[in-house]
Amino acid sequence: MNKFSFAKSCFIALSLLSSFAFSAPIHVVAEDASLPPNILFILADDLAWSDLGCYGHPWHRTPYLDKLAANGNRFTQAYAPAPICSASRASILTGKTPARLHFEFVTKNEPGLQKIDLATPLTAPPFTLNLPLHEQTIAERLSEFGYQTAFFGKWHLNPHHKRYLGWSPTHGPSAQGFHVAEEDFGAHPYAWKQSPVETIRESGKFAKDTMVEKVSQYLQKDHGRPFFAMASSFYVHTPVRTPCQWLRDHYEQRIPDDSPRRKQRIEYAAFLETFDHHVGQILAALDDAGQSERTIVVFLSDNGGHPEYTANAPLRGAKWNLYEGGIRVPMIVRMPKQSARRTIEQPVVGYDLLPTMLEWAGSNADPSIRSTKDVEQIDGTSFAPLLDPSSDRPANTQRNLLWHFPYYHPETGFAKAPESIGIDDFVTSRTRPQSAIRRGKYKLLHFAEDDRIELYDLSKDIGEQRDLSGEQTDIARRLRDELQDELRRSNARFATANEF
Repeated sequence: MNKFSFAKSCFIALSLLSSFAFSAPIHVVAEDASLPPNILFILADDLAWSDLGCYGHPWHRTPYLDKLAANGNRFTQAYAPAPICSASRASILTGKTPARLHFEFVTKNEPGLQKIDLATPLTAPPFTLNLPLHEQTIAERLSEFGYQTAFFGKWHLNPHHKRYLGWSPTHGPSAQGFHVAEEDFGAHPYAWKQSPVETIRESGKFAKDTMVEKVSQYLQKDHGRPFFAMASSFYVHTPVRTPCQWLRDHYEQRIPDDSPRRKQRIEYAAFLETFDHHVGQILAALDDAGQSERTIVVFLSDNGGHPEYTANAPLRGAKWNLYEGGIRVPMIVRMPKQSARRTIEQPVVGYDLLPTMLEWAGSNADPSIRSTKDVEQIDGTSFAPLLDPSSDRPANTQRNLLWHFPYYHPETGFAKAPESIGIDDFVTSRTRPQSAIRRGKYKLLHFAEDDRIELYDLSKDIGEQRDLSGEQTDIARRLRDELQDELRRSNARFATANEF
């Protein structure tokens, strides 16, 4: 057995022996270069693809995320698994599509069906309330490789327990493989009812954020073994409000007078800069702990931006629909000792993270070290080779990426919502049951109500303005067939016809 295999085997043995005592760190030689890396996963909420300075935004200041991108890998065609929170997070954690998980919408407090304030020809599937406990998460799988796992912040994979977004004692992070779990709103406006925040006028000063502090404290502990830490932020989800008057004043001067929804965008820009500051605090804690050189940092958003607060141009659509604005998101991955930016244009999706992280942990590097549990089918593909310039494994450029959203949105206000979905229209439009598939440069959308399709060549039409389904009929037919085959293989649920 080589040194790498022996170290991994020791980790697994230590993990099993300490499965009931993860609060006490196990001290092994953390400096051994053969050991797997730490993984820090920062998940943003509702952050748009074009929101960051490093993605070309003309006035948002995001210096810490820009620096992360400058020293890491910036993905230009990364996707969320769903255009909405719970479904996307469940998929990221399990490596399965929302279609396979039957978790395609947000969790609710009670089981049942959607009630839309307008008659619709279809009824969406029943709500899924919890991420099933039999589903193996990233945390559970990494635990088997000797990792200590920790979760901080927004879960949103169970009905609200005792308070809005409250964690379930039976289906929260602690029940899904996380040894350390801290439930905390931090300084997000969700917490303002319990802890009002005073107006801040001093330039450069931000409100104290207890969630960020807990993440930072965790990173600075002596773990004695690799860790997987997930910092799941509530930013930049509504309500979009900031106590930092100095930031409002700055963007009051910076944002053009003729900008649509200017007041909301001023507040949003200040809100986003606050989030960027939080990311900076977390990364500084990693540096202070001396762990940056052996930690992979992953940054991702759970879905596209809110249409009433941010512009998604040049992308069409926004959160809640399957046009690019709803699912294409910023993703940055910084590898240990990386010091120069690389831009990666290969399409990847959030459910690729699980197999990627397992490869980082060593599951592909050493075939003798694998999960001892029965492993159900996952849908993701590791993108680890894309981050290794020395890798000779070819990238799979002709794989299918799949999305499935058999629901309506908004549930309240659907009757008054506009029908069309455009680019930077700054309204919440009607989203109807739909699915999508991307293969190579082509993306096809299928709309369930009228069995209609749209086809776009994203290499030439990133804004999805020219529907090619009537011109490139062979490609449209093939992609439509592949979409239906993928959904059938996933045992996907569909919206069903109403009887009037």
